Amino acid sequence: MAVAVLRRRFFLQSRRETTGKVGDMFCISALDQQRSCFATSNDAVSEAHKSKKGKWFTLPAFTPVVDASSLGKVLSGHRTDLNGGNTTAGASTTALKWVVRCCPQLPRSLVQKLFRLRQVRRESYNMITSDIGVQNQEHRLKRVAAKDLMNLGDRILLPITVEEFPSEKHEYHCNDEEINFVHNLELYKDPAIIVVNKPPGLPVQGGIGIKRSLDELAATYLRYDCSEPPRLVHRLDRDSSGILIMGRTQTSATILHSIFREKTFGASNNDIDTKKRILQRRYWALVIGSPRRPRGLISAPLGKVVVDDGKSERITIVDNVQTMSSQHAITEYRVIKSSCHGYTWLELSPLTGRKHQLRVHCAEVLGTPIVGDYKYGWQAHRKWKQLFQSNIEKNLDENLPNRKTHPFGLDLESGSILDKQPHLHLHCKQMVLPNVSLALQNLQLSAECDLSELESLEFVAPLPSHMQRSWDILNS
Repeated sequence: MAVAVLRRRFFLQSRRETTGKVGDMFCISALDQQRSCFATSNDAVSEAHKSKKGKWFTLPAFTPVVDASSLGKVLSGHRTDLNGGNTTAGASTTALKWVVRCCPQLPRSLVQKLFRLRQVRRESYNMITSDIGVQNQEHRLKRVAAKDLMNLGDRILLPITVEEFPSEKHEYHCNDEEINFVHNLELYKDPAIIVVNKPPGLPVQGGIGIKRSLDELAATYLRYDCSEPPRLVHRLDRDSSGILIMGRTQTSATILHSIFREKTFGASNNDIDTKKRILQRRYWALVIGSPRRPRGLISAPLGKVVVDDGKSERITIVDNVQTMSSQHAITEYRVIKSSCHGYTWLELSPLTGRKHQLRVHCAEVLGTPIVGDYKYGWQAHRKWKQLFQSNIEKNLDENLPNRKTHPFGLDLESGSILDKQPHLHLHCKQMVLPNVSLALQNLQLSAECDLSELESLEFVAPLPSHMQRSWDILNS
């Protein structure tokens, strides 16, 4: 027993002497190893951060961005200034918003998870003044929460593993003919927007059973030197055609979204003064029959109903808005030209942007369904009588080139009123909207620039082949 006690005292004494010396070798007990591990954990973490300093995925330095939504309201004429003269949203940009803006390919759920797991860092620089009056730049790397506000020059660092995250959108691979076809759709391009003339039959957006859509084709072949893919800001039905606007950046897309939204909001509140319409859209449509008046304003609420035992849905006029959910819809129309064959060319100007608005207003309010609209004008098409081909019409057939197959399986040759089953005759022919690119350039030069006199852009898209042929036939 006494020998054991002496051995214990000797061991502890020798440990104190050994640990107090600086040497290459020293002996510690297992218990002290464990305690030492806990005592130096903070230092180990610090060293680990230093060793991984080059293993972060670093985002661009934060710079205040334009408050796109407010700018859209100003350009649409529903506001006179930007947040009382403040044109940027820097004071309200959180770390989460900045990551989402810089990394649109990352799912928002993944970004939020990184913040919850405290795996996001912020690199900032602060100027400090020493006791002798010398200013030095202090570098700081700290954890950042999702709701923390960003400061000018801050950089967000994400785990390097986010670089390996696959993009949800895959690129389409087209042949040379298809690529040239997509490029030829382009009507206009500037740093903020890109305008295309959508062909009939090509879906604007992907979905179940859709192999090719315009937004995905544009993301691959109309991106050019822009780091972001073009974004949709409004829609056209699959079978319709004409002008389609896309934002080339997230900022410009948000501005355009706001302009289109404010147009609908203003019209719904009876603000339909022609002089105040910053955004103007004019469609051409060939209808069966003729309206009672050569021009007018349609104001009829629209609602959605389910048909075919829930398999499909359609839009209809709502007679009693108290008993059925509805949306206010307003359309201006005027007669362009009437035909002795019972057709009428109309110019339609939607003041609101509701689904199938023009098609329903023509069919159910004017009583003149659009040619080729079998969803809302099926009764009129049941009585359809193919036009008798006169000698002039036969000559038109002879002058037409041999029908060929177009890219993506589109049928762009047939579908006129001479065919047994004509295509939809609805085309967005003209559009006027503010020059978003110029507005952003002016704001970069001066945050207090006057945007009230900003010039507008006007686009005109030629009629598709089947509508042009119907026009020629009725004017022959």
